[in-house]
Amino acid sequence: MNKQTDTLSIYLVEQNEVARARYRALFANKGFTCLPLASAEEFLAQYEPRQSALMVLDLSLPEMSGAELQSYMAENGMRLPVIVTAANASVSDAVAAMRAGALDFIEKPMSDERLMSAVATATEMLFKKQPATVSKKIVADRLAKLTDREREVLQHLLQGKLNKEIASELDVSRRTVEGHRSRIREKMNARGIADLIRMVG
Repeated sequence: MNKQTDTLSIYLVEQNEVARARYRALFANKGFTCLPLASAEEFLAQYEPRQSALMVLDLSLPEMSGAELQSYMAENGMRLPVIVTAANASVSDAVAAMRAGALDFIEKPMSDERLMSAVATATEMLFKKQPATVSKKIVADRLAKLTDREREVLQHLLQGKLNKEIASELDVSRRTVEGHRSRIREKMNARGIADLIRMVG
């Protein structure tokens, strides 16, 4: 525990009660104050703009969805780092969340290490430290390693298209697209679509 975590709250907006309890315990173990909330409406009722905070937001919420909450927050100047989580998410969900301002997008089931890595990045942002970024030159060098077809697949991914849609447009199998995606992640040193959007989206 340190002075930063002492003064930082995490809004955990997650409809699943078991998940809320699990992640609340994880955050408490790391020294964070966690406010577990079951809906967007509960968050809006408890939001305190003067509090240093970040949000872990599940897309699948009752009533107002996670995506709708993201839009509402942007429209009303509620600026805090948002880590979006989702089960059975599509690429278009990830692209939409990142372009709406999410700091990261994590597909469930997510590991504790992956979640805490995103929280660490959000904490750095809140406390004015520059989070680690990849320089334009490094991104350009990585892009140069892609084949023409891999670059083509990457552009489709950044448009939020599904594997089957890309396969249809390129007249290849879905397995071929999946292979291209795997090589793109490897060559770009990306964990997933969120990293790719952050680098070149």
